[in-house]
Amino acid sequence: MRSTRPIPPGTFLEPSELVLGPDGSAYHLALLPDPGGRSGAGGRDPGRIKLISDQFEHVELRTANREFIAHTGTYHGTRITALSTGIGTDNIDIVLNELDALVNVDLVRRTPKETHRSLRIVRLGTCGSLQPDIPVDARIVSTHGLGLDNVLHYYAHAHDADESALLQAFEAHTMWPEALPHPYVAKGDQGLVALLAEGNHAGITATAGGFYGPQGRQVRLGTTVDGLNDRFTSFRHAGLRIANYEMETSALYGLSALLGHRAATVCTVVANRFLKKFSEDHHAAVKRMVGEVLERTTA
Repeated sequence: MRSTRPIPPGTFLEPSELVLGPDGSAYHLALLPDPGGRSGAGGRDPGRIKLISDQFEHVELRTANREFIAHTGTYHGTRITALSTGIGTDNIDIVLNELDALVNVDLVRRTPKETHRSLRIVRLGTCGSLQPDIPVDARIVSTHGLGLDNVLHYYAHAHDADESALLQAFEAHTMWPEALPHPYVAKGDQGLVALLAEGNHAGITATAGGFYGPQGRQVRLGTTVDGLNDRFTSFRHAGLRIANYEMETSALYGLSALLGHRAATVCTVVANRFLKKFSEDHHAAVKRMVGEVLERTTA
């Protein structure tokens, strides 16, 4: 995926468009530019940030604003910021744009910089497996984000050839209903995905716009289309299958690609939707995932 309408360097960004805090920080994240550089490990759960930073050798900065909590520290000598995003692709839209502005926009002059800096971002999440052979407490690394949300439709972009082929095959296989949002596909960073996928499951991640109906759950309300999850489970294309459901990866992968950043998602399976099972101790499994990701990304 690539941007078809990037904003040129030197363009003045009005105060209503690039909103900053009184101290010049990113408006929602409450972070200031960091000239020292850092990698990022993120999760949607604010409580997960302490779980990550508890494994740091040293924590130098803690900030909190709304649901966005950030801890910056070092692990094996590598500086990392653990940042909570909150739930959903709408929050990813905020987080990615503001993280990018912190490194690629001159916040004093309010203009995009001539030189580009690429961030490395790993999302540490939880998910529901859509395959019978991927059990609870296992880890899934997302090769692609399959967007069932709307965020990327608001950005001028073009799919790569393999993304377009995957999307066309998915729509044909599922007989995608016109009543639902038109899907999109974005690849994760191939190097990061390969690094994190070793010994774990890997596959396409379906990113839903909600937790209940958008993921086929029916509590007191029936869904528009019955049996859609079964079509997801049976989908195959070029050796890939849809491994899981969650709520952030499509926007993370799409916006990272458009903005020139490297992103990957690793999720612990807390529910197997096919087998109707839920983890008995997913907190321990999430902690193991955090440790593994920190080790692999700082080795």
